[in-house]
Amino acid sequence: MSRTARSLTWFVLLLGACFLSAAAAISACGMADRAAKVDVVVVPGNTVYPDGTLSNRLQARLDVAVDIYRAGDCQAVLVSGAVGAEGVDESVAMRDYLVRQGVPADRILQDGRGFNTEATARNAAAMMQQRGFRTALAASQFFHVPRLRLLLQRHGVEVPGTAHAEYFELRDAYSLAREVVAMAVLLPRRSLHAAVQER
Repeated sequence: MSRTARSLTWFVLLLGACFLSAAAAISACGMADRAAKVDVVVVPGNTVYPDGTLSNRLQARLDVAVDIYRAGDCQAVLVSGAVGAEGVDESVAMRDYLVRQGVPADRILQDGRGFNTEATARNAAAMMQQRGFRTALAASQFFHVPRLRLLLQRHGVEVPGTAHAEYFELRDAYSLAREVVAMAVLLPRRSLHAAVQER
């Protein structure tokens, strides 16, 4: 094997090791739920089928929020979504599900422009500020929780707690890999933003 080939092999192995380490760190962080009394539980949207039925992963996210609300550990639940490929407004379906589970409608904040995690965090921060809320708990799938938390914090929200949905599926492997890439982009951008703010 030539020197160039050996160097390339080591580089690929190192890259793979870094990727696996990052995936393990995201998984550990996402599954390490942190209980806290907060103003709002933020739940990002996911697939809602054309007949209005929630996907299992989205229902699992909302069930976490319901449990937290019933325990008296939050004042409100903020649902964030948009009209997906199925043609259904996720935020409306999420709100309706919460109401059916006994969460009062006036305790649900609805963001219908949560097209992605960045938009969800930005919109949640603005809605919370308007209502005098400061603290939030990030509730989503384990692989998504760390990025949601970071983005909420970047938009000025204090996030003392997190909770992951108790639902797992094969596609989580793909989703986790996507989160590794997303975090690799987010963290340097966040550090750069902080450096600029300090000047």
